[in-house]
Amino acid sequence: MTTPLAATAATPASTPTSSFEIRPSSNPRTVTERGAVLADLKFGTAFTDHMAHATWTVDAGWQDRRIEAYGPLQLDPAAAVLHYAQEIFEGLKAYAHPDGSVWSFRPEANARRFARSAERLALPELSEEDFLDSVRTLVHTDVDWVPTTPGSSLYLRPFMFASEAFLGVRAATRVDYLVIASPVGPYFARGITPVHIWVSDEYARAAPGGTGAAKCGGNYAASLLPQATAAARGFDQILFLDSAGENIEELGGMNVVVIGRDGTASTPRLNGSILEGVTRSSILTLLAEQGLDVQERDISLAELVDGVRSGEVTEVFACGTAAVVTPIGRLAGTDFDVTVGDGEAGPLTRDVHDQLTGIQYGTREDTHGWLTRLV
Repeated sequence: MTTPLAATAATPASTPTSSFEIRPSSNPRTVTERGAVLADLKFGTAFTDHMAHATWTVDAGWQDRRIEAYGPLQLDPAAAVLHYAQEIFEGLKAYAHPDGSVWSFRPEANARRFARSAERLALPELSEEDFLDSVRTLVHTDVDWVPTTPGSSLYLRPFMFASEAFLGVRAATRVDYLVIASPVGPYFARGITPVHIWVSDEYARAAPGGTGAAKCGGNYAASLLPQATAAARGFDQILFLDSAGENIEELGGMNVVVIGRDGTASTPRLNGSILEGVTRSSILTLLAEQGLDVQERDISLAELVDGVRSGEVTEVFACGTAAVVTPIGRLAGTDFDVTVGDGEAGPLTRDVHDQLTGIQYGTREDTHGWLTRLV
């Protein structure tokens, strides 16, 4: 369906009742300065006037919830995060709709994953209510920063880190939680563009019992060298295999979906070393509704390469919050180099991208209740 969500939108949202106290910045950007940023959108390089902030201590729990001026943090050189990487983060977006309202996409799923990541990294759990409240209040405060050009959004980055100053391997007794926001343009300025992927047989992203299912900085830091080696070979991204070097898992920051000629849509199963992507989950739902046989299972590299060569695999794409859907046009490794289909974005890849972004931007009906109104 293509009925705009705006046609059934609720009345304009008033200032929300929030547990996060708003402490306005004394030096916000001028209209001209903000306009210059919104006219030249890049990913993650400019930030809004405010940020959400709360502090946790082992004795008092969560306290001092506030929206305050965006700015540098004062951090002790012995802060635990700098030495032991006790840190997690999330990523989601706020979307401007045709009627001027602003919505987020499945933020409660991000809140639940944030809690799971906190548990794995021995950090305190932030309630779903506080997570959603921090996001909603920050966006409401900086609503003028939500871009309205097609394909743009306000990227939101909640994160939590151990701020206690000490040297010793134990869970910190003081933790800070923040949300910062950055206006961003479409990931692919010229439309969705196929990427070339190097399959690593040298590095593994995660192993059973590790932190692969948590969204923590260490996982991404460990992917930087493999990514650099792929780039040196002329590839856009890297695809990791499992610790045994047999089955595909995920890219440096995106899940993978394989489309078969037989009407299957396969993705690596969540085995404890793969991040449970919100975009991944949503796309699997949309594919199943189109009649595809959705399978979450082990996919060996040999099966994938053979399927691409024979034409049994017709499309492969990656998915995540930033790019939504990224078609994979080429896969290569130390002993193979194959082109997926004709090397371009396939029809199903384009269709699922259009479906999902249509829901997010309010030009297609949200029949799943995935959208949450922020403003």
